[in-house]
Amino acid sequence: MRTLKMTIAYRGTRYHGFQRQPNAVTVQGEVEQQLSRILNGPTTVYGCSRTDTGVHANEFVLHLHTEREIRCKNLVRAMNGYLPDDISVLACEDVHEGFHARFDCKGKEYLYRIHNHESKNPFLTDLAFHYRRPLDTELIHHAAQAMIGTHDFHSFCAQATAESNCVRTIYAAGVERHGDAVEVRISGDGFLYNMVRIFVGTLLDINEGVFPPDALPEIIAAKDRLAAGRTAMAHGLYLNHVFY
Repeated sequence: MRTLKMTIAYRGTRYHGFQRQPNAVTVQGEVEQQLSRILNGPTTVYGCSRTDTGVHANEFVLHLHTEREIRCKNLVRAMNGYLPDDISVLACEDVHEGFHARFDCKGKEYLYRIHNHESKNPFLTDLAFHYRRPLDTELIHHAAQAMIGTHDFHSFCAQATAESNCVRTIYAAGVERHGDAVEVRISGDGFLYNMVRIFVGTLLDINEGVFPPDALPEIIAAKDRLAAGRTAMAHGLYLNHVFY
């Protein structure tokens, strides 16, 4: 039995997230359908993460098991021939039998894209969040540094409970501007449900004066979702890189 590690990218606009769901179109469902077709039998894939409805991935890793001797290069070509245009297989390789895309993952980087201009860009529909207000990227970049380190991020989890383990370590966080394009990046050993979107939404609230520039340490310390800001729209979010 072979274990294959497969790296894909997808535009999440028309999908109800990655994970397979009954009566919903998902990335996992599409990938498994085409793999089963090519490998001549039911095939299950195991993803490195879950992404929500409308969230994209520049790099998403999954693994699968097969007894077929098809070359990885040929499998990539076949998959890209059958998959819809909004999903692409980037790479495939044989890995050791015990490899697991989720449990062997050492960390992830997320990217949030903002189109900061008075007018919308029709070429960025569903691919970047359109934000009309003036955006002080230096201000929110400085504010974002408070996320770095090991903290209980209860305030940045949409479904946290008193018993949940919300401790995560953030390696880096920052904001960069390239003309009208603003990119928020954050990397860490793991992320809670809606954590990145709440983080970005809170930065936008800081930009608008809802919170003071130095509010993040106090918001983190509160361990209360109500202490943080809005949840940013899903379509600006990308799983950007997975670390092993």
